[in-house]
Amino acid sequence: MRRSAALLLTAAVTFGVVAPAQAATAGTAGTAGTAADGTADGLDRAALRDAITVRPDDRASGVVAEVHKNGHTWRGTSGDVITGKRISPDAHFRIGSITKPMEAVILLQLSAEGRVDLDRSVQHYLPGLLPEDRFQEPVTVRQLLNHSSGLPHDLEGAPGTSPDDEIERRHEYLTFDEVIRQTLRPEGRPAPGPRFSPGTRQEYNSFGYRVAGRLIEEITGNSYQDEVTTRILKPLRMWETKPVMPGRSKPVPRPYLPGYLSQGDGTPVDVNVQGGLPSSMTSTTGDLDRFVSGLFDGRLLRPAQAAELFTVPTGADGKPLPYANDSNCNTGPGRGTACYSVGLMSVPLPDGTVLWGKTGSDPGYRSGVFASRDLTRRAAYSTGTSGVPADGAPPVSLRLALAAFGS
Repeated sequence: MRRSAALLLTAAVTFGVVAPAQAATAGTAGTAGTAADGTADGLDRAALRDAITVRPDDRASGVVAEVHKNGHTWRGTSGDVITGKRISPDAHFRIGSITKPMEAVILLQLSAEGRVDLDRSVQHYLPGLLPEDRFQEPVTVRQLLNHSSGLPHDLEGAPGTSPDDEIERRHEYLTFDEVIRQTLRPEGRPAPGPRFSPGTRQEYNSFGYRVAGRLIEEITGNSYQDEVTTRILKPLRMWETKPVMPGRSKPVPRPYLPGYLSQGDGTPVDVNVQGGLPSSMTSTTGDLDRFVSGLFDGRLLRPAQAAELFTVPTGADGKPLPYANDSNCNTGPGRGTACYSVGLMSVPLPDGTVLWGKTGSDPGYRSGVFASRDLTRRAAYSTGTSGVPADGAPPVSLRLALAAFGS
């Protein structure tokens, strides 16, 4: 049961390790008088340090993590297995799809302001964006956010890329409009249609959030970067979180967690310099903890909108929607049914506690942040990758989950 809980913590993919592991180093914070390796406060620091020590089979280059349990805090890092250098507990990293809950928050705030109706359609707000000959059924804003839209995936049907091409293409910056056009109206390949009828299934779908980002810009008249800064980053004092600026390829701010991809000949390349999307960001474990804390404690959303964060979509029978393709929601008591709400993923623990949060992936990085609704249990982490892509949850994140919340 403990292992099952750990396996649920993240659905991100990771890359292979190409160098021997280095010992982890860790700093701790908590109540005075707690032994450094003790468990009197519910945190087993020795187990946490061991969990983030990179092993040869982890396919990770380094780790930064932060755990909170019942008012006590632990922070730790591993060394960079490629260079042997120390990684700071304050290291910055790319957060990938952890920006999705931020997009959801903005639209939930706009809903509370009466500027968007979650049950109105994309076709109403963005006429012509979904080709009418292929998308005849209405897709609601809520369905974009809870992954029940049935829309295609990002760039569905595009040919794969070689490792060297992926390294080179990391510098590209695509606007929401460019991703939408290249997905729905591609050149040189058939245009995709719906994957299923909207509202009948759930399937994790990043493309729905590209449409959601475009909707935010349409409704507000501002860039996504301006809206997320004004509505989330500044109110929560997330000073270390930086949106990617339009059209620019920029490095992760120092100190940073290195993330590597392997060239075709196996040579690791530090890919901290990237372009991305309007929603792309860099952050720290401390700022991700500020985000999830502000998200759950009412600083960002009114009660009616906050309830959407903890509600999975249901069908006409009142039961959670079936999950398509058995990819993300495939473990635990709800196996095969919806595990995503508006912006978040639910993660049941053996003792009955449910964590809510989000994982994220960018080239070279696999990150996550999760918390219980009462915020007594929280964890944020990032792993730098090092090598060839591989499916499955990062072993480091699984060990961290078990060490932090497995008992």
